[in-house]
Amino acid sequence: MNVVLSAEDISRALTRISHEILERNHGSTNVAILGIPTRGAHLALRVAEIMAKIEGTNIPCGTLDITLHRDDLRLRPPRAIMPTLIPQSGIEGRDVVLIDDVLFSGRTIRSALDALGEVGRPKTVQLAVLVDRGHRELPIKADFVGKNLPSSLDQSVRVSLTEIDGRDEVVIESRKQP
Repeated sequence: MNVVLSAEDISRALTRISHEILERNHGSTNVAILGIPTRGAHLALRVAEIMAKIEGTNIPCGTLDITLHRDDLRLRPPRAIMPTLIPQSGIEGRDVVLIDDVLFSGRTIRSALDALGEVGRPKTVQLAVLVDRGHRELPIKADFVGKNLPSSLDQSVRVSLTEIDGRDEVVIESRKQP
């Protein structure tokens, strides 16, 4: 197991991502943040808080559950559906930033785009991830990345967040062989 991002590294990456989102969108006026549960939802709250401090205004933030849109639903054990919480201001005509912890095959983000289409029609959809580990199976690319982390398919990237795991860190480890 190798720690590739410490708590301080994660904090710096989220601060940088927050500044990049504000720069790309010329401020926060039309921005709404949606986190993909579970860890993406917590990261989204952090990014919205950082952006609020920078801009001096509240940033609309919510969550977008993708469970029923996954293409591997039949292949995995049943999973509880998480709440989709759309900001009160909505997403119609807004610049929506989807936030997740790790970008891997791209299938989670494809599912998120499908779920988002059922909620409304944003002006733009952008993607921010804490870690991009490569190995895309779909033509999806993050607009904002905390760390590019090339990895092999026999490795896993595990994100731990204080809100869930009691600490902030990202580790890369070899997958256990059966």
